[in-house]
Amino acid sequence: MHARHLRARLKGWGGVGAMAAACALALVFALALTCTGSVASQRAGDEPDATRTTQALTADAARAADDCEAPEKQTLAPSRADGPTIAAIKARPGEKRKLIVGVDQNSYRWGYRDPNGGESGRLEGFDIDLVHRIAEDILGDPDAVQFKAIPTDQRIPAIQDGRVDLVVRTMTINCSRLKDVAFSAPYFRTGQQVLAPKSSPVEGYDETLANRKVCTAKGSTAYAKLEEDRRNGDLPASTDISTTVPNQLDCLVRLQLGEVDAVVNDGALAASQAAQDPTVELKGEAFTTEYYGVAMKKDADDLVRRVNQILVDFRQDTATGWEASYTKWLSATMDDDPSASRPPTPEYLRRS
Repeated sequence: MHARHLRARLKGWGGVGAMAAACALALVFALALTCTGSVASQRAGDEPDATRTTQALTADAARAADDCEAPEKQTLAPSRADGPTIAAIKARPGEKRKLIVGVDQNSYRWGYRDPNGGESGRLEGFDIDLVHRIAEDILGDPDAVQFKAIPTDQRIPAIQDGRVDLVVRTMTINCSRLKDVAFSAPYFRTGQQVLAPKSSPVEGYDETLANRKVCTAKGSTAYAKLEEDRRNGDLPASTDISTTVPNQLDCLVRLQLGEVDAVVNDGALAASQAAQDPTVELKGEAFTTEYYGVAMKKDADDLVRRVNQILVDFRQDTATGWEASYTKWLSATMDDDPSASRPPTPEYLRRS
């Protein structure tokens, strides 16, 4: 089956050189190009060209979202400058002067409350480290954060309704979501993978899922992929994909209760779930390549640029940055591929 031949190892920021070419930007007075062109890289930390307005770049991003092959590259170049979005955050009075962030509190090693107590149930994990880094950069205090636990299918509505400033919740950047929200450059690479009991005859994302019940989270890329592949014949028609839940961890519970036969989830999350339950394991290799990004409102261009600059700094900080956080939270559960602990060089929308 076609899906079985898609190879994507669980990785961190590595392997960007093998990405598909990004969508070329539509240029005035030029021939209209299809989404087979390239997106030029820009040096990290460069300030945006004064002749290239924020509005024009936003329009470029909107066009790219309509027809793109490399959504992880459809983001704005880094900048340290404050704008209206950041100014509004900084203007919050007194104790309300905090960054409001949508996160998960149930994803082991990503965003979760230590079941053993920890620091009074303090949220911790890889995503949480990144949130503290963003808050420190924007507000000067890593703890100036109001965390809001949101389910998978509420990530985009929470941003659009203004309930949160941004979402840092293992959220995959894809073309469909780019129509509704803006994303930072990617901060992690993963891929969809199958999780099932060790004793299960399920071998991976293949014909062994025939006549099996598979659980996914509502609003997840996993469900969209299963639905598309079953429609296209790349997944057995008898595979039952009707079981969807608000959060990824709920699928693990359904699996433990015997209500489903397998779970399809981001491999990075599935690996953490396997670490929580020694009776389950990852089956087969990842069958997609996906990238996590920080999500924000579409018109929050200054915040997008600032987060991208923070990610540049986070990546380059070998003492307390991306690599240190990866080692602390994820190295024990991730693939032993050395490139999994190396971040990629991001690419941004072209300046003209």
